[in-house]
Amino acid sequence: MDIAIVRFWDMRALGVDYGAKRIGLALSDATGLLARAWKTLQRSGNPSQVAASLAAEARILAAEDDGLGVIVVGFPRRLNGEPTDQTANVQAIADRLRTLIAIPVVLQDERLSTHEADARLAAREKDWRKRKALLDAASAAVILQDYLDSRSEGRQ
Repeated sequence: MDIAIVRFWDMRALGVDYGAKRIGLALSDATGLLARAWKTLQRSGNPSQVAASLAAEARILAAEDDGLGVIVVGFPRRLNGEPTDQTANVQAIADRLRTLIAIPVVLQDERLSTHEADARLAAREKDWRKRKALLDAASAAVILQDYLDSRSEGRQ
């Protein structure tokens, strides 16, 4: 007898890296195991407007066949754990996003994610100008992959 195992938690996740000028977005695959850089948005407006823009993106993704199970927002902290200049803005965006959409929003430590993303990009692209255009979405992918990996470890 063949037994089919259905994992109800398999659904895409959206990763968000909120930056001073741009917002990087990443998506996981439908199994929720692998993150990939998706796109970069120009940041405009206050945290409430940014949250509304992210909610609109999330609604589009949720309506697709693969759905959307969670939004993972990179939470900035200094290496010693203290808040950065962006920490309060990111908290405000996450709080507002939770009121705009029924999809769970989680904060994920993003320390060194930009450094890691740049190192990964540098391995295949030597021109820093080209890397800079890809960096925000790549950072979002690092943040999202950290979240997905931590969930996988919890399942085992």
